[in-house]
Amino acid sequence: MNAKQVTAEFVGGDTVAVSGDGLRFAAPGLRSNAAAALRVKVGSIVRLTKDAKDNWQITQLPQVEGALVSLVPQDGAIRALVGGFDFNKNKFNHVTQAWRQPGSSFKPFIYSAALDKGLGPATIINDAPLYFPPTTPGGQAWEPKDDDQPDGPMSMRTGLQRSKNLVSIRILSYIGTTYAQDFVTKNFGFDVDKTPPYLPLALGAGLVTPLQLSGAYSVFANGGYRINPYLIADVADARGTVISRADPLTAGRNAPQTLQPRNAYMMNSLLHTVATQGTGAGTNALKRNDLQGKTGTTNDAKDGWFAGYQHSLVTVAWMGYDQPKSLGSKEFGAQLALPIWVDFMGRALRNVPQQQMPMPDGITTVDGELFYADRTPGSGFIASIGMDAADPSGAVTNTSGGVGPGGMQAPNVDADERKQIMDLFSKH
Repeated sequence: MNAKQVTAEFVGGDTVAVSGDGLRFAAPGLRSNAAAALRVKVGSIVRLTKDAKDNWQITQLPQVEGALVSLVPQDGAIRALVGGFDFNKNKFNHVTQAWRQPGSSFKPFIYSAALDKGLGPATIINDAPLYFPPTTPGGQAWEPKDDDQPDGPMSMRTGLQRSKNLVSIRILSYIGTTYAQDFVTKNFGFDVDKTPPYLPLALGAGLVTPLQLSGAYSVFANGGYRINPYLIADVADARGTVISRADPLTAGRNAPQTLQPRNAYMMNSLLHTVATQGTGAGTNALKRNDLQGKTGTTNDAKDGWFAGYQHSLVTVAWMGYDQPKSLGSKEFGAQLALPIWVDFMGRALRNVPQQQMPMPDGITTVDGELFYADRTPGSGFIASIGMDAADPSGAVTNTSGGVGPGGMQAPNVDADERKQIMDLFSKH
């Protein structure tokens, strides 16, 4: 054994030589000055796998976990489910059992709720500092910060494309937290007790499983129908006679339509912009024009998500530790989960024709942007939020023009909620 080649012996006595790139991970432990805890020496037990070129390599058994679930959005049939890195190591199924914060992958559901309140992709929202005045005499004002510099007025489409936290907070404050909670639980199937009606919900402060999130994104993909994911299509006896067959809720047949088709269509458009020009632009590697999706990263990068779809397939990828801790200061959903999603969908969509959702009734275009037909500029459409001429910073105040309908009082925010929001504001 030396720094350039290692001979490894299997339990059965067979040996293989590992060299070159196969030693990349073990290289620090092969140096003469390697720390005792890292040193690779005669008698060390190592883990061997084969790379894409069928060459042996020394690898590490990772502590980080990951999960992926893929299903047909029209009826919920699960096409792929990977509950973790190694079932023999960890029998916890992260797809069905891991309740984690979804981070920014939850923002589309808040945007969907806002569409039915008169906002639209063209609504201008001020990406400016938020200001919450003291809620008690002698109390302190509160001004949460984002992790990047505010960029001022921008369209709602751009806000989602760039996953702007301040924009999402303004939207949720405008439509109301109780309304948003009711909308996302009834229309997408999220649990009420895990979807708190507080401002941090705009940044994904609730709890979801990857399977639940895939079912929720299916509502966008299938045109507005709530389906139930299922794994077993039928059960047959030893003679091949089917004794039980699934009767899934199917879009357009017996599944409840919980979202207006025009809402689903508009959200498809917004999420397509995210997937092609925004934080999810890594999907462009697939060279398709029918993909939608959203990245998600929780506070301190404890979870990395990518939820996305093509009309025939919804896939959610997640990465994180079982005992939540940071994946790294520069690790975001686009760096962690998106490559997994792209790798899977590249294979799953091979030879699948591109397909665009047809525009439903109730949608119109003005200057190239989508509007509800009965809520166009000057006729029921909310043109802007946080653009009070007397306060161009868009601070939340008790006067008309702040975050919320005219004259809405600034929300009372208790200490626990303040801390949650400040923690969540550090990541996308």
